[in-house]
Amino acid sequence: MRLRAILAALVAVVAVTAAAWPSAVASAQPITVVDACPLAAPPKATCFAKVVRGGPVGTLAAPTGLSPADLVSAYAVPAGGSGQVVGIVDAFGNPNLEADLAVYRSTYGLPACTVAAGCLRIVNQAGATSPLPAADTGWALETSLDVDMASAVCPACGILVVQADSAGFDDLGAAVDTAVRLGADVVSNSYGTGVEFAGQEAYESHYIHPGHPIVVSSGDIGYSVSFPAASAHVTSVGGTTLTRAGTTWAETVWSGTGSGCSAYMAKPSWQTDANCPMRMLNDVAAVADPATGVAVYDTYQSTGWQVVGGTSASAPIIAAMYALTGAADLIDDGSVPWRKHGAGAFRDVVAGTNVPGPNAATCGGDYLCTGVAGYDGPTGWGSPTGLTGLTP
Repeated sequence: MRLRAILAALVAVVAVTAAAWPSAVASAQPITVVDACPLAAPPKATCFAKVVRGGPVGTLAAPTGLSPADLVSAYAVPAGGSGQVVGIVDAFGNPNLEADLAVYRSTYGLPACTVAAGCLRIVNQAGATSPLPAADTGWALETSLDVDMASAVCPACGILVVQADSAGFDDLGAAVDTAVRLGADVVSNSYGTGVEFAGQEAYESHYIHPGHPIVVSSGDIGYSVSFPAASAHVTSVGGTTLTRAGTTWAETVWSGTGSGCSAYMAKPSWQTDANCPMRMLNDVAAVADPATGVAVYDTYQSTGWQVVGGTSASAPIIAAMYALTGAADLIDDGSVPWRKHGAGAFRDVVAGTNVPGPNAATCGGDYLCTGVAGYDGPTGWGSPTGLTGLTP
């Protein structure tokens, strides 16, 4: 029954009409959204990238979707990051990753980031440059999304990509440990289960690295709790719909973002919300709605320029902003946003809901699934406006 509910929720958030799409790519033809990776049963994870198909999207000779300049403007991202390393953990390989990243960065006037120069490192879960895991189409797109978002927000940062042998949490967890061991200041994880599972606590130790913020996507099937986002030792990132009127940006809750009250993880001392006795998700948020998605370049069994969304996009955005603080070594859990949510630190997201979802009946319009003033589940304290809210 739970699997049928999950699938129903996926269907509910997949269809997007052309009317909802930004004017730059409006089309008379319907636009749909597909999951880059198939649903996986725990203890395996699925990537959370969601790809726009239909209309003009998918055959673009030039990028469409939010650009680095858009993200910098929307989140008041400052320059900096030299000497910082953003770790990206994904499953399987992408043989075109370096070449595709070069196209993305050159298109937007970002400095080159190559393996030869040491800016980009690609290793397996043991930390070796070979052999790299077998390629997978969906996870290849996910990895391109992750490195493109890290590049967009922190073009001066180094990027360390650790490719796990499989989507199992034993391998993904080992890859997180390797990323930290090899010097990642912050580690981005754009994957998860969509729903929690008994025994997930056995894998949590891989996501506990004081001084190295572990950032995790909250999931893409609406109101539900995903692992490893459920760990209190990570920053769980929800998703928004990001729009612009002139020079003003606005955000609402993206209907697909995960959120909720964990069934297994204890509530950390720094969480004080009233209606959840366990770990509450999320902590912060950024753009994830495919209908206001980001431009990504990926050619592995793919078309090149694409528009992609999902909380797979929001996690590396937040990870790169953590790196920009230059103070990641002072962060030991996901509590920083809770402690730094004063006026101006975050854009408060006060509208929208992520119901329906597998657990919709348990919410009933509460802050657990609805954007409200102050803290709420779908977007946490909101989206960052500069680095203040993410700086310890």
